Amino acid sequence: MPTDVTALGDLAAQLNAVPSDPRDSWPDIEVAFRRWVARPDLHESLRTDLQRLSTSAVASRSKETTTHFAWCLRDRSEERFTFWLHEYKPTHEWRPGYADSVHNHRYHFCTTLLRGGYLHERHRVTLDPATALITDSHLERRAMCVAGDAGALLASDFHRIPSALDGTKTFLVKSRQVTPWSLSFDATTHRGYRHVPVEARVADLAGGI
Repeated sequence: MPTDVTALGDLAAQLNAVPSDPRDSWPDIEVAFRRWVARPDLHESLRTDLQRLSTSAVASRSKETTTHFAWCLRDRSEERFTFWLHEYKPTHEWRPGYADSVHNHRYHFCTTLLRGGYLHERHRVTLDPATALITDSHLERRAMCVAGDAGALLASDFHRIPSALDGTKTFLVKSRQVTPWSLSFDATTHRGYRHVPVEARVADLAGGI
């Protein structure tokens, strides 16, 4: 098998070499991620790799949300992580319900800001014991994150991005799914939502026709 000499291939090799401990392996992944994104040629390396990728392959596994485009740069079934570029829309074009809601994710992830910046909030939520939906949220801390900043969140963490500077782009490493769904909360309507991925519903699709 030919050696993957791309920058993303190098990162994949480093991350997959971190021992997989189902109890608490993510801090080690974050250390490896922070070390890799500190490289002085980060932007150039990502740009070169992106230019090598098939346009159709990237488009087919990427998606548009109400607040940003999520471009999938690498997703190989034999690897424990996927790599993404998030391109934020100008805030005045956002529609409610995605990054600007209080939410968590089905996966752990590390991220670094490549360009621009955004306001980032961490929240503590209250869950309904019967429905397991969010019924309330409390802001714990808020910070303006700018290019060069890096961080990590677990699937159990809740956060919100209420605004982003024009041209903001981030690079992310995501784990495989660790929970069957994610949750969000609209602070305006005080309604909680559960988000189930399409792959979990496709088996039931025919029965509803």
